[in-house]
Amino acid sequence: MTSDAVADPMPPAAAHATPIATPGSNRLQRLMEIRVGIIPLPIYLLLLGLIAAFSFMGKISGEVTVMIAVLVVGGFSCAEIGRRIPVLNAIGGSSLLTIFLPSFLVAHQLLPAPLVQQVTTFTKATNFIYLFITAVVVGSILSMNRQVLLQGFVKIFVPLTAGSLAALGVGGIIGWICGLGFWRSILYVVIPVMAGGVGEGAIPLSVGYTETLGLDQGAMIGQILPLVFFGNLVAIVCCGALNSLGKSRPDLTGNGQLEPDSGGTADDAQHRTYSSVTNIDVATVAAGGITGIAIYVFGTLIYRLVGLPAPVAMLFLVVAAKLFRAVPASIEEGARVVFRFFVIAVTYPLLFSTAVALTPWHELVAAFHPANLITIVATVVTLTATGFYVGRWMKMYPIESAIVNACHSGLGGTGDVMILTAAERMELMPFAQVATRIGGAITVTLAIIAMAHFKVL
Repeated sequence: MTSDAVADPMPPAAAHATPIATPGSNRLQRLMEIRVGIIPLPIYLLLLGLIAAFSFMGKISGEVTVMIAVLVVGGFSCAEIGRRIPVLNAIGGSSLLTIFLPSFLVAHQLLPAPLVQQVTTFTKATNFIYLFITAVVVGSILSMNRQVLLQGFVKIFVPLTAGSLAALGVGGIIGWICGLGFWRSILYVVIPVMAGGVGEGAIPLSVGYTETLGLDQGAMIGQILPLVFFGNLVAIVCCGALNSLGKSRPDLTGNGQLEPDSGGTADDAQHRTYSSVTNIDVATVAAGGITGIAIYVFGTLIYRLVGLPAPVAMLFLVVAAKLFRAVPASIEEGARVVFRFFVIAVTYPLLFSTAVALTPWHELVAAFHPANLITIVATVVTLTATGFYVGRWMKMYPIESAIVNACHSGLGGTGDVMILTAAERMELMPFAQVATRIGGAITVTLAIIAMAHFKVL
């Protein structure tokens, strides 16, 4: 029992009774201590049997309770397999397998069709990745030291800019050596990788290119999308390797903190003391959660009014709330608990649902052209390595700085979740959002201007 659990008072009649233990109950309790991810083994086996039975009967339900069971079992099954594969587990095997194995199974029709249909419908209808990002961004920012937060957001643009410029140069040269041509490599390979995903990156990029060149947008998006998916894969592998490096070289990492804590104000010290208390009440946790939701909804209003993407607006709003001390320490602590819950319990189910519903296996395989592969690997590695060395020069933790830079080649918000899961540093989500969304928007804008000037076919 944890320190914050409260037991019900024992009834008077049973106060001095000796509990009767049976061999069967002891064995069951020992089995309940064995877990697949967060799921006790007997519960896991029960859920697995029930999901299989309903799926093959064609009676799988799309209601939220059933879908939670499906996603939890699917996500933690893949994560457990990936964790046990040698070599792969050193480069983020749990997240890699959870992302790509379900996609492979769906493409080859190895999962029951009713289950795939219900998971796809649920994922697209709820779009609950934004709930996940809200919980992670709000909770991680509100639990940060105020001074470190401000310095981090200002300083992170230095390694991010340096990495982007270095990646453009190296990617262009490598692509030219591989026969793609310098400008074609930059505009058709490097830029899509750093564009910020699909909805806010590849699609507006393809629209800008086709309007400039007078081509078919469908063909253009089909050419760009596989490169975006493969770039995200390379970033996942890089950050999984950085996580392993951090375990062997703890002097290089802040374990999710971007730079050393320089002390902060008295209020910050009080907040850190409060954060060490574990018996926070449920009402305060709920208050922290609804505060995050309110900030996100406010962000959606800003999107409707001025067109700024809701996650970016939410990022600015929660940073402002932190800097101006608009949220009391108790609710900040509640938001932190919500953040930890989502990281531990929701990450792998979210990756599983995304893989089933939104990760097309054939588009990923289509990117496996040798020249594309070499150019993309060179681009992402350069982006990540530059973040490492420039971050170290800026007195930031080099592994964290490198991971944030790698998120610039991520698949939007979904890609950030994938990359930070492999890195085991979900606390970096606010900075990852800066790299992906703001960095991606700047990249797309400059690329369209460059295409209008050079008109590379």
